[in-house]
Amino acid sequence: MTFIDPSGAQIRALAESDIDGPIVMLNLLRFAPDDGAERYARYMEAATPHLERVGGKLWFLGNAVATVIGTEEWDEVLLVEYPSREAFLEMIADPDYPSDLRAAALVDSRLICCKARNDGLA
Repeated sequence: MTFIDPSGAQIRALAESDIDGPIVMLNLLRFAPDDGAERYARYMEAATPHLERVGGKLWFLGNAVATVIGTEEWDEVLLVEYPSREAFLEMIADPDYPSDLRAAALVDSRLICCKARNDGLA
């Protein structure tokens, strides 16, 4: 099974959650054949002003070079911090946000909302 965009139910669940404070979105990406990586680079360029507008920042961008546990293979991994879940939701709800460019660049993806632990171990 492949996934590109969040479902309405997933967006509602995030919007209705009680997650407070900063979040980090873990992005696992598999590019479309031929020019998916180049198309994703164009998406990143177009999405950056939206990210900055809501106070988000890219923490990490790297090539996935080996799967050590599991069977899924990914091309790229991103960690993107947002000041809040509301900021993330505001960004993707903007009608000018380039979600179509992202979708055209990918054949599969995962987007996992992460919250720092507050027990001194993080």
